[in-house]
Amino acid sequence: MERADISRVFRAEYGRAVSVLYRTLGDLDRAEDAVQDAFAVALARWPDDGPPPAPAGWIITTARRRAVDRLRREAVGRAKETEAALLRELTAPAGDDDPGGGDDDRIPDDRLRLIFTCCHPALSPEARVALTLRLLGGLTTAEIARAFLVPEPTMAQRISRAKAKIRDARIPYRIPSAPELTGRLRSVLAVLYLVFSEGYTASGGDRLMREELCDEAVRLARVLHSLLPDEEEVLGLLALLLLIDARRHARADASGRMVPLPEQDRSLWDTALIVEGHGIVRDCLRRGRPGPYQLQAAIQAVHDDAPSADATDWRQIVALYDQLLRVAPTPVVALNRAVAVAEVEGATVALEAVEPLRETLSSFYLLHGIRAGLLARAGRTAEAAAEYGAAAALCRGGAERDFLLARRAALKA
Repeated sequence: MERADISRVFRAEYGRAVSVLYRTLGDLDRAEDAVQDAFAVALARWPDDGPPPAPAGWIITTARRRAVDRLRREAVGRAKETEAALLRELTAPAGDDDPGGGDDDRIPDDRLRLIFTCCHPALSPEARVALTLRLLGGLTTAEIARAFLVPEPTMAQRISRAKAKIRDARIPYRIPSAPELTGRLRSVLAVLYLVFSEGYTASGGDRLMREELCDEAVRLARVLHSLLPDEEEVLGLLALLLLIDARRHARADASGRMVPLPEQDRSLWDTALIVEGHGIVRDCLRRGRPGPYQLQAAIQAVHDDAPSADATDWRQIVALYDQLLRVAPTPVVALNRAVAVAEVEGATVALEAVEPLRETLSSFYLLHGIRAGLLARAGRTAEAAAEYGAAAALCRGGAERDFLLARRAALKA
């Protein structure tokens, strides 16, 4: 088994393993250390022995054993009742609810409990999202820092303080009761969306996508919907993820090069996901309480509804972005609206809409990439080439960077 394959297992199973170990250990650092020890063992053994039949169960069982070893070393010469109690629980015979041997119905809820624990109001909004990204999907601190456009040491401190806050404040490991949900649901939805976004367009490495993160975000969105079926924004997020994920197989060509939405082979889109997403959007419309995720889902539904790029109803998309800006007036929403405006009113008008955003989003590579495309359409080739270069310099994902550099090369040619 290659190291890259083991890394993919790490991404897919990290959150599952940490959540199960945390349920027993009650300490996030201990849980993460144990799981990382287990993956170190996997890196040593699996290349020669091959993966076990149930990798998730093997990782959790090995992590449990490593936790036992650590606790025994820490307890040597010291009568620590806490360590002794943990050792008794960790070394107890496996019961019906033990997840160590393979798949278990309690595991999905454990991960959901972990999300709500990390999204507790005692933590700052930035820390809630960052910590859950770290624990749920196994994203590195560097990857999360890039997602938040902050230096890596800043993000490392943020995550460390969040873990300490959970420990010191004894934040409970549970799904909150109904009265608590409203205040914490927004952070949970943001976490799932960021996990999906990291999977759909990887922020680092040569891969365009990390499919396992997309799958995990969609799966958890479904679990969240099953627990909160009447929450419109949960419905909206699920629809949004499904309608974007439906285009997954058309996003790259046979060589792994990124294919932008207008150029995608729409016969490769997943019709079943589109039908499901459209049904959810219609349900949201009937409820008449649109929120940011519902409106974003409606925009993606218009894209997926068009049989070709030329047939896209851009006026409807602009109208939806206008509504989205009223409920979520962010620079990124305004930037995306400008792309739609270009299709309705032309590149020059869209460039005027982008101009006020340049200072705020100066370090955001998509600002430069979108502006480059608009400049090229407006015939300002030299400026467009420079903007493609700026976008590529800021972009950490190899596939996206290659796409931007190819566009710049085409302009220069």
